[in-house]
Amino acid sequence: MRLHRLDITAFGPFGGAQSVDFDALSAAGLFLLHGPTGAGKTSVLDAVCYALYGSVPGARQSGQGMTLRSDHAAPTTRTEVRLELTVAGRRLEITRQPPWERPKKRGAGTTVEKAQSWLREYDAVASSWKDLSRSHQEIGEEITQLLGMSREQFCQVVLLPQGDFARFLRADAEARGKLLGRLFDTHHFAAVEKRLADRRRATEARVREGDAELLADAHRMQQAAGEGQELPELAPGDPGLADAVLGWAAVARSTARERLTIAHCARAAAESARAAADRTLDDVREVAGLQRRFAEARERATRLEERAEEHRADRARMERARKAEAVVPALELRDEAETEHRAASAAEARARAGLPQTHTDAGAAGLAAAARKASEELGGLESARRAERRLAVLLTERAELDGEERADEDVLQDAEGWLAAWETTRSDLRTRIESAQEAATRAEQLAVQREPAEQRLGAARQRDQLGRDTDDAQARVLRLAERAVEARAHWLDLKEQRLSGIAAELAAELVEGRPCAVCGGTEHPEPARKVAGHVDREMEERALAAYQRADEERAEAERRLGVVRQAYAAASAEAGDTPTDQLASMVEELEERYARARADASALHPAREALLHAERERDRRIAAQQEAAVRAASRNTRRDTLEQERLALEGELTQARGDAESVAARAAQLERLGGLLTAAAEAVRTAHDTAQRLKDADARLADAAFRAGFDTPEAAAAAVLDDAAHRDLQHRLDARQSEEAAVRAVLAEAETAAAAERAPADLATAERDATAAARRLQDTVSAWDAAQRRRAELDRLSARATSSVRRLAPLREEYDRVARMAGLAAGTSADNERKMRLEAYVLAARLEQVAAAATARLQRMSSGRYTLVHSDDRAGRGRSGLGLHVVDAWTGRERDTATLSGGETFFASLALALGLADVVTDEAGGVRLDTLFIDEGFGSLDEQTLDEVLDVLDALRERDRSVGIVSHVADLRRRVHAQLEVVKERTGSVVRQRGL
Repeated sequence: MRLHRLDITAFGPFGGAQSVDFDALSAAGLFLLHGPTGAGKTSVLDAVCYALYGSVPGARQSGQGMTLRSDHAAPTTRTEVRLELTVAGRRLEITRQPPWERPKKRGAGTTVEKAQSWLREYDAVASSWKDLSRSHQEIGEEITQLLGMSREQFCQVVLLPQGDFARFLRADAEARGKLLGRLFDTHHFAAVEKRLADRRRATEARVREGDAELLADAHRMQQAAGEGQELPELAPGDPGLADAVLGWAAVARSTARERLTIAHCARAAAESARAAADRTLDDVREVAGLQRRFAEARERATRLEERAEEHRADRARMERARKAEAVVPALELRDEAETEHRAASAAEARARAGLPQTHTDAGAAGLAAAARKASEELGGLESARRAERRLAVLLTERAELDGEERADEDVLQDAEGWLAAWETTRSDLRTRIESAQEAATRAEQLAVQREPAEQRLGAARQRDQLGRDTDDAQARVLRLAERAVEARAHWLDLKEQRLSGIAAELAAELVEGRPCAVCGGTEHPEPARKVAGHVDREMEERALAAYQRADEERAEAERRLGVVRQAYAAASAEAGDTPTDQLASMVEELEERYARARADASALHPAREALLHAERERDRRIAAQQEAAVRAASRNTRRDTLEQERLALEGELTQARGDAESVAARAAQLERLGGLLTAAAEAVRTAHDTAQRLKDADARLADAAFRAGFDTPEAAAAAVLDDAAHRDLQHRLDARQSEEAAVRAVLAEAETAAAAERAPADLATAERDATAAARRLQDTVSAWDAAQRRRAELDRLSARATSSVRRLAPLREEYDRVARMAGLAAGTSADNERKMRLEAYVLAARLEQVAAAATARLQRMSSGRYTLVHSDDRAGRGRSGLGLHVVDAWTGRERDTATLSGGETFFASLALALGLADVVTDEAGGVRLDTLFIDEGFGSLDEQTLDEVLDVLDALRERDRSVGIVSHVADLRRRVHAQLEVVKERTGSVVRQRGL
């Protein structure tokens, strides 16, 4: 990479446009960048870094680039950095403009413009520049890929900060590891360490989870085994846990089997005792049953003797009932005949009571003749009844014609009245339709005006709010700007005080016999003393930090003000100058007019429907008028025909009615009379027949009673039993006979009689013995069942534990392997003798390369005295791998780099920086770095050493490199002819190139 030209405008301390011709400076190979403190030497290097990566090194990058703008720049001057360089054989031009706040082109205030970037490449064939990209991201990716370095690596390799490498020489292993890790990007090795540690923790968690499940099964086995089986004290992850659990489980299973054998023997003994007790109880129960049976039979025989007289009476009654059964048919026949006769006599009396007086005493034949005469007269009235029904139909039809006539008159009158108002109704409806159509048109026009008015009202409200926000933000910017100015003034005051007393601060670091960092003398007769109120570095840095924080707050407030002002301008452009209240009134009035128009327009459809309905109603009423006229003519003709037929029918009915009100009434009289006469004749005949049958039944009953042995029919009737009484009596006789037979059978049994001769059986004692034996058997069975379940549960849990141990075996092996690898990578394993982490091991190899590359220049700078070597030794209790020692050829001793003097530390750190640049360059893919910058530290060298260092730097020119030295040392201005001077002025710094 070779720099050609740098153009800076309004950047950092440079208020105007400044240009640096690196081609002219590089022609000399070695050039000096110098200037007073605060002039902007570092800002030149910051501009190079900003052009390449879009940001500046360290804490100077803040506020999204807003703080890069020069405070000396004119308000209309845009901040810009343009760098022309050659990298990887391509000549490129990078232009970057950070965001900046410029005055508005119209109106008061400022607006913020976004950052912009351009990347162009020079086409040697066409002798012109061609655009490649305007994207920040694409340009950053392209430059990073071409250089092969990140911004941090570039700042360490191209912009060599000697102070950082001096601290690197004196730093411990951890600090060196952080710096080397950023430069060589070894985070993936740290990621491997983390991945192994995470995998070890995950595997350990799974092993512990499996051990917890195994211990849970062990505790379940302990509960199943019962008391007396104590589980060893174990915890998940303990070594030998699986073997201890399986061994304890084997002992528990053996104990459970022994207990099961003992319970089985006890159960067999209890079963034998229970069987003997049950046999004894059965024998006692059998004897007791026979004794009880014999005693009950004797008691039953005694009760039978006591009821013997009652039994003889039942037998006599049953005998008389059997004789009376022969008389029962005759008794039933006589009762039926008497019942029929009584019913027939009552029916005859009722029939004669309803007859006219002339037929009350007539016989059956006379009554039948009178009934036939009434039936003949009734048949002659059928024609008259048909005429009467026809007359009723005629009257009904005439009444219907009169009703139709009245209805048609109403229809005609209603139609004439409605049609008379038709023209007025149609005119009103058409007026309503036209008004609704006009309202719909107005509503459409107002709807178009609503949305713009509402948007304008919303913009006006937003404009008012943003106006208030702008005032607040502007006031905040003023406050923060004042605070930043005060903080800057305070910092500059402290810095000036510190510079005034810097001699006392440098004197505090003087050591007798060692050269002074300023004059190089080894004697210090009158070192400066710190006075009261002395300002040290810490106080200055605190003041600087306070100023930076205040400036960042000011920049953020200015950015916020620009955003608010931009939003206010947009809202003002949309809303205009009309007050918000006036716009709100206009919108409200527009809404009211729109609502009224929509309400009026909603009547359009009902009005059209009403007109259509009215036209249909008009057609219907005209048709109804015509139909009513036709019905009236037909009605008159029908009324005349009906009147003629009515007169003829009324003459015929007057003759047929006689003295009755109607033919139907006369027919009803004849029908009722004929029915009464017929019923009476039938009742008289029935009464005569039933009287004769009753007389015959009495004669047969007397004969049957005499033959059955009864003196009278009444005695025979008294001896008859009904079914229920007969069944009850027969049941008592049969029960008596069965009981006598059963008692005789029991008393005749030899076994029962023999048992009765024996002593009474003791059943209670036998039952108590049997119950006790059953209880003992139940207890032993329960104990055996518990032992059986205990043995089965222990077998099941043991098998489960064995399965868990087998399943966990591969996981334990994986955990051991992963834990061993994680320990080695983390440097905590006993196998890692030097306690080096994986990332530290890789960095140690890189440090060894850096030390080798730095030694080649350090030997030349120190006239062959010093050599840098890498050390793997541990520092104190820390880890080894990143130690750095210097070998002194004069003493042959190897010592720590922290023991080097100020000047020795400078050229050692310079050699280290150059060596690191070579290694990082190779690491980045061999990109050639043709331009380097070296920052400060030359004041600590004596004349001879300075010459040797400059010789080494001049040797870099032999490789077609250019080296820029950033320094305050006045002697360098005499030794290095090509110079880039930064001059500090009140209007901003400027750059001047000399000696070209």
